[in-house]
Amino acid sequence: MTSQAQTPFTPERPLRVAVIGSGPSGVFATEALLKQTDLPVEVDVFDRLPTPYGLVRYGVAPDHLTIKSVTKGFEKTLSDPRVRFLGNVEFGTDLTHEEARQHYDAVVYTVGASSDRRLGIPGEDLRGSMSATEFVAWYNGHPDAAARDMVLSATGVAVVGVGNVALDVSRILVKTTEELHSSDIAAHALGALEHSHVRDVWVLGRRGPLQAKFTTKELREFGELSGADPVVKPEEIAVSEAEEAQVSDNTVKKNLEVLRDFAGRTPEGKDRRIHLRFLVSPVEIVDDGQGNVGGLKVEKNRLDEQGNAVGTGEYETLPVQMVLRSVGYKGVSLPGVPFDERRGVIPNLEGRVEGRAGEYTAGWIKRGPSGVIGTNRKDAVDTVAHLLTDAKAGTLPAAPQPTREAVDALLQGRGVDVYTFHDWQVLDTHELAQGQAQGRPRAKVVHKHEMLTHRRK
Repeated sequence: MTSQAQTPFTPERPLRVAVIGSGPSGVFATEALLKQTDLPVEVDVFDRLPTPYGLVRYGVAPDHLTIKSVTKGFEKTLSDPRVRFLGNVEFGTDLTHEEARQHYDAVVYTVGASSDRRLGIPGEDLRGSMSATEFVAWYNGHPDAAARDMVLSATGVAVVGVGNVALDVSRILVKTTEELHSSDIAAHALGALEHSHVRDVWVLGRRGPLQAKFTTKELREFGELSGADPVVKPEEIAVSEAEEAQVSDNTVKKNLEVLRDFAGRTPEGKDRRIHLRFLVSPVEIVDDGQGNVGGLKVEKNRLDEQGNAVGTGEYETLPVQMVLRSVGYKGVSLPGVPFDERRGVIPNLEGRVEGRAGEYTAGWIKRGPSGVIGTNRKDAVDTVAHLLTDAKAGTLPAAPQPTREAVDALLQGRGVDVYTFHDWQVLDTHELAQGQAQGRPRAKVVHKHEMLTHRRK
C-alpha cells in the first residue's frame, strides 16, 4: 500500500504545518517540507517581527555580507505558493498554542535562543555592563534594541568570551568609519561608532587558545584592520609540545598559528588595539562610584590536568568602562509549550516534542546554541523527516479547522496587522535602494512602525 493511501492528506486537504520562527531553522524546515513529494503540504511561517530571516538579519555581523547571501535561497522557499509568511504575529498572544493546534496538523518550533547567559559576578548590573546579544541587536537594527541610547564614551571595553560573537562585537568596536561604511550596519550605530572614544578592547578567555571556540577566518580579520593592532601575550598562548601533538582539530591548529603570528608582531601604532587574552576569568565589575562600570577585575588562571581553568590568586584590573558578556545564548520558553529551564531548550526526542503528538522543534531551541547556519539545515531536515513519518503513519492529530481562511479570520478579528512576504519584498527593495543611494549595501529600516508603512500598495 502506498504512503498516500495510508494518510488522509490530499491536494484538496493538504498536510497543514505551522512553523514558529522564520530564521534559518524555520526556513530550512519549510524547505524540507516542500522538497518531499509523498504528501501535499501547506506551510504558514510565523514571526513576531515584520521581517523574516531571524539571525541572518539581526545576528550575523554587518560586515560579513557573504554569509547573508543565504537569503537568496530563503526567498525562493518563502515565495513558494504553498507557503505563507505571516510576520508581525506573536505566538502566545496573537496566535495561542491552542489556536495553532486548531488550524494545523503539525507545529514546528524554531525560535532560536534569544536570551543570554550571565557571568554571575558582582557589578554585572552596573551601567555599561550588558550582553553582547544586546549590543549585536543594537548595531544590526533589531526593532527591540534600535531605540537604545548606546553611549560609546568608554575608552576601554572588555568582551568576555572567545566565540565568534565575541570577535564580531570586538571587531565592530575597533573598525574605522570607512570600514563600517561598506557594511549594512544600522545608520544609528554607524553614527554612534563614528564618534566612539574606544581605544582598547580586551577579549577574554578563561582557558587557553586550544579551548577557544572562534573560527580562524574571524580571528585572522584582526590582523587586517586598518585602524587597530592585535596584541597577544606570548606567555598566555604557550602550549607544550605534548599538548600541541594531541590537537587533531585543524581550526584549533590554525588559530594557534594566527595567535603566534600576532604575538610576534611589533604593534604599528594604530589608533586602536585589540588585546586577545587567555587564562583570565572576570571576578568583579568595579563600580566607578556612580553606578557605572569603572574597571574589570580578572584572576589569572592555569589549566589542570583535565583542562579546567583554576584560579591562581593573582589579579589585575583592566581599565574599562564597558563590559560585554558573550558566554553563550539561552532559549526562552513559549506560552503553552514544554520547556527545560536548565538547558534552555524545548524537551524533545530527535525533534519530537516530548509528550506532544504533532509538535516538533528544530535549531537552537531544540539542541542548544551550537553550530553555524549550515548546521541548522541538517537539524531541520532530521526533524521534518520525523514529522513526515508520523504524518504517513496517521499519528498526527487532525486539525479541526485546517484552512488558511480560518487563520486569516482569527488574526483579522484580533486586529493583527499581518505582514506578508510580499510586504517584506517591498521593504527589502526600499532598503537596497536607500543603501545604493548612500553608497552602502543596504540602509535598514529599524523601527517596527516604519516597517509597517513600507508594504504593497
